Amino acid sequence: MTTKQTPVPVPVGNEAPDFTLRDQFNEQVTLSSFRGRRAVLLVFYPATFTGICESELTRLRDDLAFFEAHRIQVMALSVDSTYAQRTWAQQLGFSFPVLSDFWPHGGVAQQYGVFDSGVGRALRASFLIDTQGVIRWRVLHGLGEARDHNEYANAIAALTG
Repeated sequence: MTTKQTPVPVPVGNEAPDFTLRDQFNEQVTLSSFRGRRAVLLVFYPATFTGICESELTRLRDDLAFFEAHRIQVMALSVDSTYAQRTWAQQLGFSFPVLSDFWPHGGVAQQYGVFDSGVGRALRASFLIDTQGVIRWRVLHGLGEARDHNEYANAIAALTG
């Protein structure tokens, strides 16, 4: 009998684990490349082509000017392949990086403590990382529970003063 472990996300105040993943254009994106330049909103989502994930990411797309005005780089990621990410991003007009945490399967989600090994997907988790690479805010929800988009504005206001 195996016991399912509840994921434990990286705590606020810790340095964000660095990573390099491929985006929807198959280009490498490295988290630490934004240090000193932009804060990062890292948005983990369970699966492309699904209702709640589409709703959450289209809301980010629609509010992208708000994030850019606050010098926040939005990045979304799931365990889906770059090919799925490309098709989905093109269909929905996502101009921010949509990253593939495909191989090793969920490796970055595991580093952040938000990988659900029972279903092989990331939970709905968001991390706001400052320009020095430190996690300043996070939120975690289960697979079927949407995030409150308004929480992003509150977290960014706390970060930017």
